[in-house]
Amino acid sequence: MAAWRDAGPGGRSAGRSLPRCEAGGNAQGVIPSRLLRRVAALPPRRALLLAFALGLLAALALPPVHAVPVLLVSIPGLLALIGAAPSARRAGLIGLVWGWGHFAGGLYWITHAILTEVERFWWLVPIAVPAISLPLGLFVALPAALAWRAAPGWPRLLVFAGAFILAEMLRGVLLTGFPWNLIGTVWAFDAAPIQGAAWVGVHGLGLATLVLAGLPAAGGGWRSLAGGTAAAVALFGLLGVARIAMVEPGADLPWRVVLVQGNVAQDLKWRPETRLPIFRRYLDLTASAIARVLPELAPDERIVVIWPETASPFRLAEDAEARRLIAERLPPGAVLLAGTLRVEWGPDGRPLRVFNSLVAVDDEGRITGSYDKAHLVPFGEYMPLRGLLPVRVVPMAIDISAGPGLVAIAPSGLPTLGALICYEVIFPGAVTPEPRPDWLVNVTNDAWFGHSAGPYQHLAAARMRAVEEGLPLARAAQTGISAVFDPLGRVRARLGLGETGAITAQLPASRVPTLFARLGLTVPAGLAFTSLFLGWWLGRSRRRIES
Repeated sequence: MAAWRDAGPGGRSAGRSLPRCEAGGNAQGVIPSRLLRRVAALPPRRALLLAFALGLLAALALPPVHAVPVLLVSIPGLLALIGAAPSARRAGLIGLVWGWGHFAGGLYWITHAILTEVERFWWLVPIAVPAISLPLGLFVALPAALAWRAAPGWPRLLVFAGAFILAEMLRGVLLTGFPWNLIGTVWAFDAAPIQGAAWVGVHGLGLATLVLAGLPAAGGGWRSLAGGTAAAVALFGLLGVARIAMVEPGADLPWRVVLVQGNVAQDLKWRPETRLPIFRRYLDLTASAIARVLPELAPDERIVVIWPETASPFRLAEDAEARRLIAERLPPGAVLLAGTLRVEWGPDGRPLRVFNSLVAVDDEGRITGSYDKAHLVPFGEYMPLRGLLPVRVVPMAIDISAGPGLVAIAPSGLPTLGALICYEVIFPGAVTPEPRPDWLVNVTNDAWFGHSAGPYQHLAAARMRAVEEGLPLARAAQTGISAVFDPLGRVRARLGLGETGAITAQLPASRVPTLFARLGLTVPAGLAFTSLFLGWWLGRSRRRIES
């Protein structure tokens, strides 16, 4: 098949030996002309295959692999394909296919959730991940099309990076939002590289990541790899280490956190014959952990136990006997935060609404506070377009109802907490209620993900929220990974994926609100628009000079 030959804007021919970004070669600080000629000569189908492969490659930078250097190949390769395209439409298609590969590689674990009910949804196995990943690729298509219209080199890179981050932010709100695997989370393998999130959020880290990864396309060819690597180490590593060293650690609060991880497989969770054994497993793990902690407690210390999302097979708000059994395991002054379903009943005895809730149970078995999940998972907790779709994939017979929104609660004298159930924790700038709490509590059931990248990606998002907000975060996960992070994202305690047990940690004190906590998404949005403007302005300046 012939190489790209469509006419460019204004009828300009793209049949030149070096379409668009090739003109000028390395003299203008762009990708080496030999490589670019090869990319430009690729037949359309091979160009699309290469784009898909580069997107898959970029997925290796995400948790848990964190192979960040692959971006030094994937991003410049994508920019080369964009520059070699004959039109903005073709460039957008290149971006769409790159995004398709990237999201398919990062979201492959969705298939595992389907396999928990394979007898019902076997037909979804081969199509679910491609069907979800393809529309997500649209959030790369628009930045690619805009980048094609920019001048080669720095202008194109800055336009692409800014547009990519703005599209990423749009992905977080459009159709209820799905900000999973944001590009900035590639650095969440340690606390030091993500300290910048306290100022610019995960999106700001993502913008810097794209610019640094794209240096071979803008700053002197592949010889800029060493410079890009050095800049990344300095920006994400040394600055992070410096911030951690400079921040004065606050005194821990007089509360000992106990995270209980029952490690219950999803296919066993709701069987009638397993409910009591599962409940007793959580009770026994709680009692054992408290027995270990009690001798270490200071006179003024108290214990807060946290169970994961829907950990209790019984509805604690209604089941006095279940609460009595819990109270028997709690020492005086202790409190349990437990994930459970909460039901509102109609006069005919039928459920009107069901909530995915977190309830607080004190040492006398009383409910002293609760939170109902507000940001629900489409197709997981409720069916969008109910009545219009021919199939129902929500596992429950009735949709979960959304709570009124984030609230700060302080049950049983606990330091004021902000509760986040499941994927509510993945939304930057939207995890902290008013008034500002002393800590965040994230309970989740990642058993749906199995032993895959999913739980690690979810954990990375939670870690980012702790740094962004300057708040400690305690995370209890059904099958893992459970952890306690301090306000700098450092791990205080952690229990790995697929492990059964309980971990304990002192509750860290919160920090003063970070810049991101005060200004939110306006900071990274402003940086992204600045990147777009600089790219546009540099391109115009270059064209004036050349003319």
